[in-house]
Amino acid sequence: MNYISLNDYKKAWVFRHKDLPIDSEDFVKIKPMSEARSANLWASFISNENDHPDFFKSSDWPGNDNNWSDSVEWEKPWERDEDQLPLEILEHLNWDNNTVIYFCISRRDVIESSWGVFKRYWKNFLFMSDGSILIGKKRKEAVQFMENGQAKLGIKP
Repeated sequence: MNYISLNDYKKAWVFRHKDLPIDSEDFVKIKPMSEARSANLWASFISNENDHPDFFKSSDWPGNDNNWSDSVEWEKPWERDEDQLPLEILEHLNWDNNTVIYFCISRRDVIESSWGVFKRYWKNFLFMSDGSILIGKKRKEAVQFMENGQAKLGIKP
């Protein structure tokens, strides 16, 4: 099984937050991966060696500063109740709304959705902003959402 039910997901509360409601048709498009599938995707696209962003080394592409070009504030727009992600992130991730995205929290915790769903509910996802990395299927662009309110814009090698 590649996915677990969002109802069984341990962090599902972020998608049920009363102040940040999600339409039922979009709710089913937020798909937490099983632990095995998460580990496989993480090893393939994030790191073969380290389980969490806190432990990245320069040998991991996300831990190598050369792969990140810029940083932008995400937390202030989040707190100001702005509807959309910061413009710099939208311009960096110039993807079609149906692009499959992976929100990578740790080796055991990856969520699959679409770029359109992520853009509509970015505030829900960013409750989990402890170094989480957003990548797109067959895309090189990446964003890492740091706990300090900054988002690093980068390119996967």
